[in-house]
Amino acid sequence: MNERLENIQKKYDELTEELTKPEVLADFNKLRVLSKEQKDLEDIVVKYKEYKACEQEIKDAKELMQDPEMREFATEELESAENRLPVLEHELELLLLPKDPNDEKNIIMEIRGAAGGDEANIFAGDLFRMYSRYAEKQGWSLEILHEVEGAAGGYAQIECLIKGDSVYSKLKFESGSHRVQRVPETESGDRVHTSTATVVVMPEVDIQDIEIKESDLKIDVYHSSGAGGQSVNTSNSAVRITHVPTNTVVTCQIERSQLKNKERAMQMLATKLHDEAEAKRESAVGAERKSKVGTGDRSEKIRTYNYPQNRVTDHRINFSIMELDKVMEGNIDPIIEALITEDQRLKLEGK
Repeated sequence: MNERLENIQKKYDELTEELTKPEVLADFNKLRVLSKEQKDLEDIVVKYKEYKACEQEIKDAKELMQDPEMREFATEELESAENRLPVLEHELELLLLPKDPNDEKNIIMEIRGAAGGDEANIFAGDLFRMYSRYAEKQGWSLEILHEVEGAAGGYAQIECLIKGDSVYSKLKFESGSHRVQRVPETESGDRVHTSTATVVVMPEVDIQDIEIKESDLKIDVYHSSGAGGQSVNTSNSAVRITHVPTNTVVTCQIERSQLKNKERAMQMLATKLHDEAEAKRESAVGAERKSKVGTGDRSEKIRTYNYPQNRVTDHRINFSIMELDKVMEGNIDPIIEALITEDQRLKLEGK
């Protein structure tokens, strides 16, 4: 590991020197590429310097212990540094893990009511609110791209774009089937029902990064509709695009301009097609799935929200928290951190 860290330190120093050259400063594209490359190494270099400083502290403390007058002080310094060293080493191991190239990306999230009729749609609405609150706490922005409201509330389907710092890295484990156990609002008795909603999280893809043939598209335009079927405007501004070869359908009606809705719909289509292609690729490489927390498949039951017991359980990592009320208000950090920690553990063990 030390040899690899020394090479990273050397590369970082070379990039730092390169970034001071006038010809680089005058070339915006080169400056941007080199700056990003340097930034990607910065956290590792800073932590490695801290690690080397700790090693030096241990060496100095051991030498200082030879002096009888300084032995007590040196012993305390040595103990402190020796306790810090393995912590720093573990932090370096985590920083050296291969990065998910999508971690820094924005996401498109799709939530659908599944089993349970009206209650499933109401629960889908609750999940959307939970993620909206979480995004707000993170300082992210959220835009609804398409929504189909449930007859009794919530959503039969809702798709949104979440933008911000490292959104995918935090929410990438949310894909799957979410199960709720509670007395439904639509139930007159006190019987606990079980319903489900599915969540799909897709890293946003630049439309330039995926080839989509115009001849493969079927594009429909129609009146945008608001809550209760009210017409948002009288023009045909809403856009539905069907990718015929895969039968992938996307819809966007949030903009008043048909052109803007089409642009957003094409962005959604590119993201969905890329996500489907990645799922097929990973499925073909079966073993790769073993190094992940769950499969990310929308049919996989990943979490249960038990209202009578105020408990949330993530089944992939056998993690429970008795704070369902707080979780539904967007306080999902404990669950997300537990998932990230388990993912890192699996990667460190090479599973």
